[in-house]
Amino acid sequence: MSKPRIGVLTSGGDCPGLNAVIRGVVLAAEKLGWEVLGFLDGFEGLLPPGNYKSLGRRDTAGIMPRGGTIIGTTNRGHFVAKVGAGERTEVAEKVIADAREVLKTLRVDGLIIVGGDGSMATAQQLQDAGINCIGVPKTIDNDLEATAMTFGFDSAVATVMDALDRLHTTATSHKRIMVLEVMGRHAGWIALHGGVAGGAHIILIPEIPFDYEKIAAAIQARADRGNLSAIVVVAEGAKPRDGQVVMRHCDEGEDRYGGIGLVVAGEIAARTGKETRCTVLGHLQRGGTPTTLDRILGTRFGVKAVKLIREKKFGSMVSYQNYQVRHVPIADAVNRLRLVPPDGELVQTARDVDISFGD
Repeated sequence: MSKPRIGVLTSGGDCPGLNAVIRGVVLAAEKLGWEVLGFLDGFEGLLPPGNYKSLGRRDTAGIMPRGGTIIGTTNRGHFVAKVGAGERTEVAEKVIADAREVLKTLRVDGLIIVGGDGSMATAQQLQDAGINCIGVPKTIDNDLEATAMTFGFDSAVATVMDALDRLHTTATSHKRIMVLEVMGRHAGWIALHGGVAGGAHIILIPEIPFDYEKIAAAIQARADRGNLSAIVVVAEGAKPRDGQVVMRHCDEGEDRYGGIGLVVAGEIAARTGKETRCTVLGHLQRGGTPTTLDRILGTRFGVKAVKLIREKKFGSMVSYQNYQVRHVPIADAVNRLRLVPPDGELVQTARDVDISFGD
């Protein structure tokens, strides 16, 4: 009698901790006597004849410290189900039928899909089409409402904090205003946590529209106290009151955000007369070694996904709530973003230590 066999794929943007999930899946499955197939380059690996490799204990040895994913990923291709915030497209029926046939031929009993909001939308379509799916939430933006935390977020925040520590010294030396643009299209969690941890003076996030005059006033108030430098953290999705986010349209996949940092730096320089420089962290936030928290959380998520397959709770997504790893229906995670509460405790804490949000 052949061993039970499950599949795993990573979809969407990469982030630290993906390999910890894969390792958790493989080791937990091996303990049950199951085989694991890793489908390569996201959902595209499901297309005929199937692009995959067998994953065993040896394949996952030593991968915990590595960023990225050993089985590849993509946010393009035949399975894109998300165009932008709240915008959905349907994966073609033939594409889903082909994927279902590949999984049937390979005798895959359950498919673990590791990804963000768009990947969960695709997972729900596959589940509705009769493919047994388990979702594992992944996004450095930490913006899925159905889970209190996603792996990759802590590592991204650590990168922001390290960048701010470095920018403080050059800002002070030259008496400059330093603007740091970080990721966060719809939610400002990275900017908020990174800004507070890194001692930023101004934090601009999508949830709190800002006013350039208020930013200039905050910088002038620092100058009046003898502080001639300032650090500004801006999420890529932040926008001025009555203004628009800075982005460019992409024909395939989601539109790309980015560029608000340079705009903010230009406005600050024009309004204050101070030398202002902009640094864009970009994909540095996605790469590199995962933090302790992300290694542990990724491992817990991977093990939980295998348990959900064993319990035949298909259509579920792993969820972290109240310090416990649980599960929710994938449908509860799709298109439900967890945003920063403008009057929340961490925002208020930031205000109480004299951080301005430009409002």
